[in-house]
Amino acid sequence: MKRLRMIAVIIAYVIAIGIALTGSLAVGYGMAEALFTLTGHPNRFWSSIISEVLGLIVLFVSLHLGGNHFGRMTRINTIRDALNRIAKGDFAVKIPVKQKGDRRNEYNELAKSVNKMALELSSIETMRQEFVSNVSHEIQSPLTSINGFAALLKSESLSAEQRRHYLNIIETESKRLSKLSDNLLKLSALQSGNIITNLHTFRLDKQIESILLMFEPQWMDKKITLDLLLEKLTFTGDEELLAQVWINLIHNAVKFTPNNGNINITLKTKDHSIICKIADTGIGISEADQIHIFERFFKVDKARERSLGGNGLGLSLVKKIITMHNGQINLHSTLGKGTEFIITLPQDK
Repeated sequence: MKRLRMIAVIIAYVIAIGIALTGSLAVGYGMAEALFTLTGHPNRFWSSIISEVLGLIVLFVSLHLGGNHFGRMTRINTIRDALNRIAKGDFAVKIPVKQKGDRRNEYNELAKSVNKMALELSSIETMRQEFVSNVSHEIQSPLTSINGFAALLKSESLSAEQRRHYLNIIETESKRLSKLSDNLLKLSALQSGNIITNLHTFRLDKQIESILLMFEPQWMDKKITLDLLLEKLTFTGDEELLAQVWINLIHNAVKFTPNNGNINITLKTKDHSIICKIADTGIGISEADQIHIFERFFKVDKARERSLGGNGLGLSLVKKIITMHNGQINLHSTLGKGTEFIITLPQDK
């Protein structure tokens, strides 16, 4: 079928050239006759030569213009077909780009833009699929535990201690599901808007102190030493959102710091910025994992995170909230020695 179509195209092309040649020679003859009325009619030999040359010139110009038009239409059709494929969800599109010397730069730029769009959409689709997969996995795991232990509770032969143990597991997994749902809703709300609307001026040092008191039972139970150096600073921002930043970072510091460890928190101003450092003597993060630490659902150690109730969304929320406040977050970490998070926020003018 393709061969027949190709033969038909070639035949049509040859016929078109023949028609163009005949027409061009006729036009050349007419142009020559018009010229001869002004200059006088030469002998037949030169008359034929001049009319044929003029006809060939007309043919060349016609083919050149037609070729440009054909090439232009071909490239437009290529781009149109690529956009149709993208619209149908096929992002494996790559339009050939001509060399820099090609005069049709506007089509090259358009082709590059389409290629870039297809690549970015492909990346977004991959992230979407990974996100759905991660959410499904995070939901399925606690649901499996809840269903399993709920089924075991039906047994009348269980002791009171076993029953309490199973109920505690169900309660823990239910809280895990609730926390996952809460974090997903928060992340979704933050992703839909990049502007802080609930602005309020408050004492940043007092906020951090109150959150430290919230976690006092945990760090007291692990006999963790706290070293605090908090300047009296005011900040204008969303107080509730920033509370989530300190809750996540301090909770992680307490969670991953072993018994008798140390947590150091400083808050100060430098070069018209507010800098808060939260350092612990915990297990640390490898260099390979550090570049992914703020990605949604990323876990340094999935087994350990699951046992400690993590879902890999906390640091994503932290980064998003700080970015919305025109700030930055960085970290320094060494395996076995601890981790330090550095938060930089703009100082009120």
